[in-house]
Amino acid sequence: MKFIDQATLRIKAGDGGHGCIAFLREKFRPKGGPCGGDGGKGGDVIFVGNQNLNTLLDVSLKKHYKAKNGEHGKGKNMHGRNGEDITINVPLGTIIKDSNTKQIIVDITEPNQNYIIAEGGNGGFGNARYKTKIQTAPRIANDGQIGQEFEIDLELKVLADVGLVGFPNAGKSTFISKVSNAKPKIADYPFTTLTPNLGIVQYDHFKSFVIADIPGLIEDASKGKGLGSQFLKHIERTRVLVYMLDPTQGEISEQYQKLNNELALHNKKILEKDFLILITKKDVIQEKVNTEDLPKGIKINFISSISGDEVDTALQDISKLL
Repeated sequence: MKFIDQATLRIKAGDGGHGCIAFLREKFRPKGGPCGGDGGKGGDVIFVGNQNLNTLLDVSLKKHYKAKNGEHGKGKNMHGRNGEDITINVPLGTIIKDSNTKQIIVDITEPNQNYIIAEGGNGGFGNARYKTKIQTAPRIANDGQIGQEFEIDLELKVLADVGLVGFPNAGKSTFISKVSNAKPKIADYPFTTLTPNLGIVQYDHFKSFVIADIPGLIEDASKGKGLGSQFLKHIERTRVLVYMLDPTQGEISEQYQKLNNELALHNKKILEKDFLILITKKDVIQEKVNTEDLPKGIKINFISSISGDEVDTALQDISKLL
């Protein structure tokens, strides 16, 4: 399925139905009095968090969403039927903003969380509402109110406990496929991973956490170079960062510093997260890897996702940071 993490929608709640002007006319009751019913309420537009979705693709296929109008009132005190609400399911982590002001309206983060983004208009009163001792035959009724209408921006930021960051071909996809239920595309060329992959890691029997494989960053990704710039935002919600450094691609201290620079240029707060370092491809390392220039006091693990060497130890260290 194609990964879409942005969409712009036009939404319109239903208009309220008009109140009715009517008078009861029955045999033996020639002056039965006013009997105009009220109009029905317009339908609302409601967003609901769905934990089974991981893309805005389905939502983005339709640009306009409109709830049903309320029905008009009728004679014999018959009220109009309320308009049907329209429900839009979105993945957890979806932020909804007003397109004009760019202000956040709601952040959908919980399963089944629902939010009425646009309220339907109230139905108008029929003339039966206006009958008084003095005004026994009112010819007054209200029009229904107009339902809310505006344009919104949807932005998906993946919800995960752990985010894997590294340059292309650092072994992120192999690692996540080894430790979780995720099955990302794996190949020996850059940018194999084109979308964030989420996997659930089980540990200590009944405990688990969600891990995200973020597409490989490159230098100047924060400036729009490569694919990384599209997905840096998905790191913002993670609780723990795992730097994956590949010694076959050059000095690991330089890789670490470049990754840090890109994260800081995007959002300095990312660097406040707890993190650890995994040095990958232990099975093919020929020379001793220099770790002296990496941060002191930070856990560093040498792993091989292919053979599974030290992978369990790495998972234990990650779980201690959560």
